[in-house]
Amino acid sequence: MSQIEIATFAGGCFWCMVKPFDQWDGVLSVVSGYTGGHIDSPTYQQVKTGQTGHYEAVQIKYNPNIISYDEILSLFWPQIDPTDPDGQFHDRGPQYRTAIFYHNEKQKELAIKSKRALENSDRFDKPIVTEILPMSPFYPAEDYHQNFYQTNKEEYEKDRKLSGRDEFIEQNW
Repeated sequence: MSQIEIATFAGGCFWCMVKPFDQWDGVLSVVSGYTGGHIDSPTYQQVKTGQTGHYEAVQIKYNPNIISYDEILSLFWPQIDPTDPDGQFHDRGPQYRTAIFYHNEKQKELAIKSKRALENSDRFDKPIVTEILPMSPFYPAEDYHQNFYQTNKEEYEKDRKLSGRDEFIEQNW
């Protein structure tokens, strides 16, 4: 049986964070959910208020023999604006902030190293504000949020286009 590891990232609206990871060999699943807050088993209605402390996040199960955590980090950064402390693109509020949630010390070290490399790259004029935080309980989002880019293709594409995410990625990455 192959080894399975978990990576967890917050990158704004979780709808836009599934597809970039879902398409890679070695990624076994990408689940949309909530983490980092102070309410057990939160609902989308609670999280979207910005009062729960939770981030919208994705949890990625992967086979490290096929895709490494470093490779997954290198996929994460170009999906976000790491300089925005107040959300991502048209999604505003603390629930849409960016973060890397580490599951062990090795992930923490690699996340810090990758953030430093981005800071030292001078790619951005503003500080990199993406936080690196210890993993806390992860609560899968409601079923209708899972694989949204596949199950609600038109709504996903419309929201993504309106968000400005793709324009930012094209201009900055």
